Amino acid sequence: MSETDLPGRVRRAFADHGSFEPADDDGVWTSETTAFDGRVRAEPAPEGRVRFAVTVRVPILSATTADDVAEVVEEGWTETFELRVVDVGGVTRGDHEFDPTVAVDGDEIVVEFELTEINERRGVDDAGALVDFVEGTYVQGVIPGYEYTEPVAGLLSAARQQGNDGAV
Repeated sequence: MSETDLPGRVRRAFADHGSFEPADDDGVWTSETTAFDGRVRAEPAPEGRVRFAVTVRVPILSATTADDVAEVVEEGWTETFELRVVDVGGVTRGDHEFDPTVAVDGDEIVVEFELTEINERRGVDDAGALVDFVEGTYVQGVIPGYEYTEPVAGLLSAARQQGNDGAV
C-alpha cells in the first residue's frame, strides 16, 4: 500500500484490533479495554512508518482509596510504580526500546511511551500492550488493607473473579 493510504491503513488496524475507538479525527484513539484513560495518537513518520504516542493516565494511590494515605506511603508507592512501569522490556511484539516518561499531574500519574513501526497492525498491537502493561503494573502495586474506590475496586473485583474461575 502507498504512503498516501497510510491514514486508511492505520484506521483499519485500530478498527480491526477491537480495543480502540476513535477519539477524534486527528488520529487519536482511546482504549476501551482499560479502566484508565489510555490514548494513542498515530501519525505518519519517515519511510512509510507510523509513530504511535501512547498516553495512559492513572490515579495516584490516595485518589482511589476511601481511607487516608500517609504522604510517605503515597510517595513510596508512586516511586515504586514509576520504577516498575519504565521496565517495559518484552511486552511488545516489535523490537522497540522505550524511554517512557512518568509524571504526576495533580491526582493523576501520566505515563507516555512512543514507538515507530513499519507495520501498522503490529504498532496498534504494541500500543494496546503498553496500555495493558500500565494497567497491570498499577494493579500489581495496589497495597492491601485499604478500601478502594472506582476504578480500582472494579479492577480488583474482576481480578478476584478471574482468579476464582481457575480454582480447583
